[in-house]
Order: sequence, then C-alpha cells, then structure tokens
Amino acid sequence: MTASPPATTLLLARHGQTVWHAENRYAGVSDIALTDEGRRQAGQLGRWAARNPVDAVWTSTVSRAMRTAEPACRALGLVPLREHALRECDFGTVEGRTLAEFAAEDPAGAEAFRADPVAHPFPGAEDPRAAAARGTAALRRIAEGGRGGRILVVAHNTLLRLVLCELLGIPLGAYRRVFPQLRNAAVSEIRLAGEGGAGASLLSLNVPCDD
Repeated sequence: MTASPPATTLLLARHGQTVWHAENRYAGVSDIALTDEGRRQAGQLGRWAARNPVDAVWTSTVSRAMRTAEPACRALGLVPLREHALRECDFGTVEGRTLAEFAAEDPAGAEAFRADPVAHPFPGAEDPRAAAARGTAALRRIAEGGRGGRILVVAHNTLLRLVLCELLGIPLGAYRRVFPQLRNAAVSEIRLAGEGGAGASLLSLNVPCDD
C-alpha cells in the first residue's frame, strides 16, 4: 500500500494595521503603509514565530504584507518568498472608501453586496471567484512545495477569507458571514493533506500573537 503524502500546515496571517484599515477603508490593491500599531503587530508576529518556528515564510507582493513578515523572517533567519497571486482583491471604485460611503452613494448596490458579495461585487472590482481561485491555487502550490512542513503565509483579509471558504467547501458568497474578519497579525492554522492539498482542515482561527 502506498503511504499518503504528509500533510502540510499553513499558518495564515493577515498583515498589520494600515492607515486605511484604522478607518475601515478598503485597501485592496492600493499600496498603503502600516501604522505604528501595524508595525507593533508585525513585531508581535515575529516574536510568535521565534517561539513557533516554521520552515518557510511566504507573503503577497503588496508592501504591507511584506513589511509585516519582516520581523518573523529576521527571527527565523529566513528569506521571505513572494507570491503575486496572494495579493488582495481589487475593490474597484470602493478602493480607499468605506462601505458606509459607498452605501450613501449607491444604497441598492451596497445592499446587494451585503446580501451576496460574490454575486454582487463592487463596481469595477475583481471577480471574487477569480480571486478565490488564484489564492487557492497559490496556497496549494506552496503546500506542495513544502510538503510535510509548517509554512507562514502573510496575506490579506478578503483574499484569505475567500480561500478558506474555497478550501473548506463553504459557499463563497457566505465569506463575510462565516469569517467576519481575520484580525491583523493573528494566526489561523489550516492543514492540507492528500495530493495537491485536496483535503483541508481548519485547526484554529484568529489566534492572537500576544507577547
């Protein structure tokens, strides 16, 4: 009998707080810097990594994710690996704005988004189904390349919530309800088993990295 390939543990972390996230503005593909609080959160993630060693660190190519991963890489003596497919979703005309601001301009569009954000994304936004597909494919590639290991992945709130739904067989349109928020620099643990990471198990969600 052929043994099953070893499972890979992915430790998913949202980047630290940014200027826009402090005001609950959609950052998406915009390159927004971390706040002082965001840098503090990144430092906490780094100290967590020193206590919970991982074999590799992957980040999206957006600077707020790369900056958040830097303390962990220093603590572990690792060079960060970057994956463009882990970038945040493009929120179209709502980039830099809040949902309340969008609702004041387009109440029907905001209500449709709240009811099903996948069927009714923001005007000009990336198709959430396409974002889920690219993010899921990226995580499966990363898991396959580090089979049997523990890998820290620093990415983004909406992208990671969509990917969690895709991996766990949850309808994508429910991502805002099932996963209301991934907290900044908190860690969610998922295990991918089987060929190509076909079998996924969520082991923990939003575990803080408090010192």
